[in-house]
Amino acid sequence: MSDVKLHIQDDQVVVVDNGILQLTFTVPEGALIGIQYNGIDNLLELHNPELNGGFWDLNWAEPGNQGTRGQFDKLNGTSFEVVTENEEQVELSFKRTWDTSLQGEHAPLYIDKRFIMLRGSSGFYSYAIYEHSEDMPSFVLYETRIAFMLKIDKFRYMAIADNRQRHMPLPDDRLPGRGEELAYPEAVRLVDPIEPEFRGEVDDKYQYSCENKDNRVHGWICFDPPVGFWQISPTNEFRTGGPVKQDLTSHVNPTTLAMFVSAHYGGVELSLQFKSGEPWKKVFGPVFIYLNSVSDGGKALSLWDDAKEQMKVETQGWPYSFPNSEDFPNSDQRGTVTGRLLVQDRYTNKQPLPASGAYVGLALPGETGSWQTESKGYQFWTTVDEKGKFCIKNVRAGDYNLYAWVPGFIGDYLSDVSITITSGCEIDTGDLVYEPPRHGPTLWEIGIPDRSAAEFYIPDPNPKYQNKLFLNHPDRFRQYGLWERYADLYPDGDLVYTVSVSDYQRDWFFAHVSRKTGDDTYEATTWQIKFHLKNVYESGAYKLRLALASATHSVLEVRINDPQANRPQFSSGLIGTDNAIARHGIHGLYYLFNVDIPYDQLVEGDNTIFLTQTSSTSPFHGIMYDYIRLEGPPSPNS
Repeated sequence: MSDVKLHIQDDQVVVVDNGILQLTFTVPEGALIGIQYNGIDNLLELHNPELNGGFWDLNWAEPGNQGTRGQFDKLNGTSFEVVTENEEQVELSFKRTWDTSLQGEHAPLYIDKRFIMLRGSSGFYSYAIYEHSEDMPSFVLYETRIAFMLKIDKFRYMAIADNRQRHMPLPDDRLPGRGEELAYPEAVRLVDPIEPEFRGEVDDKYQYSCENKDNRVHGWICFDPPVGFWQISPTNEFRTGGPVKQDLTSHVNPTTLAMFVSAHYGGVELSLQFKSGEPWKKVFGPVFIYLNSVSDGGKALSLWDDAKEQMKVETQGWPYSFPNSEDFPNSDQRGTVTGRLLVQDRYTNKQPLPASGAYVGLALPGETGSWQTESKGYQFWTTVDEKGKFCIKNVRAGDYNLYAWVPGFIGDYLSDVSITITSGCEIDTGDLVYEPPRHGPTLWEIGIPDRSAAEFYIPDPNPKYQNKLFLNHPDRFRQYGLWERYADLYPDGDLVYTVSVSDYQRDWFFAHVSRKTGDDTYEATTWQIKFHLKNVYESGAYKLRLALASATHSVLEVRINDPQANRPQFSSGLIGTDNAIARHGIHGLYYLFNVDIPYDQLVEGDNTIFLTQTSSTSPFHGIMYDYIRLEGPPSPNS
């Protein structure tokens, strides 16, 4: 097994080699311009019009910027340092400082990009330390990541999951003439691709998004020679938005990303808003770039299975012991939190039951549910076992709240006691009981309270806009243009759902969108829920629970038995910027609205609830429901 060797050439290029692979960086920028492996001189593409090789970048803006598009900032270092150099390991640092002369040109951050190569390792690690200090101005950070642009003529097969992998189109297929840009630039219909098999398909990088909890390994396979290139994330602690926040993975170019911060599927609420002089530091990574190969080209697809096994190895080895930075704590410097989570809904279970399958996590102190938009700190999540027990390991020192949510129940849990983690601590919270919102007995319900609209009716795509990967696929919601299918299914009148007759899997469209009436015109839509009440009790108010899985520039209004009422019984106000409808996400941020319905607005016999989504200036403005429930007045003995 060869030692790790470092070669500095003319103070402009540095090469690291462990006998398995060789990395070449520019100095002092720290751009990765070469990966030599298994007979391939360079796995990286260097001839793209814009972005090439491997690089860290971010997207930022000064305060007051509208939306989530700011300035692209490629994080080129201005100084270079060898942090560690021995036969077992080389760690390189490429730093960028900031001063007032760079105001408006670069994001006001100190950046320290690190790369690590270990002896005998078929890959390398990268992480970065970002710091906003007391002498820096305010700004907004929208996105940051590490990206790798791979050889176009080598890497054509992409794998994200066992059932999400395929031979991919070429980047030239997306160019004008060969590709037709659709409703947004990321989505392109391939009208004259180089390879005819792709003709008529839609290519859109958002179709390959993945939830944080599942986003552990993805990448590409080259068949000649058979080589795999994989991005492995051993933990989610440095990602934003919690376990079900979605983000980009790999896509045509061929590109592989490790996303750390983004507004994807959350909108501006997930951006990092820094005040002038606000101290902040965070370590993003390390992530592992794994390279593998086989001698038999006929077994190239087995590289995916090997990459999954390597992901398990990396996960079990977290936190890594080898990063040489005081900002990266090892396992002895971290803490553990254990406990048991129970759930008690007094109308379904009189005694607390184990909250099996619940998500339990630690995030910065905040309000109930604030973890899903928290971006500045670290988050640590796990799932609850069948006995309700949980164990959160390797937690960085600091102050946290404990948060949870339980599939099958609405709302969020927030512990009323903050938790302080110190080096080596072991904290047992004991039994925690979540009592989900409940007013009275369930009269009827629509859907499953799981923060997703996946259980509702998802139509077949327009044949003109298919991605063949998602035909007859569990993730059928990832097809392009499904929002337009609402007008096809309901050309004249809107959706009407009759409780005890309709089936939400067949009769409840997955997204409450506007109806297209012309080339660029849309109209608001009003859905009806019809239900029968044998009796109306005058003992108290009824309660309508509206759990939303997504909202984009939407206003949801509720009216009871009178669709023309001047004032709705409830209005959400303008909510949401997660754009999950356009980005094939099936969920974005979670909302729970609780609507009081006075008994005198209901009648014995047939009733109708009218749900109007009033925003209708775009096909992407709309909401996805997670779950709807009508509760009666409280029972006398409840």
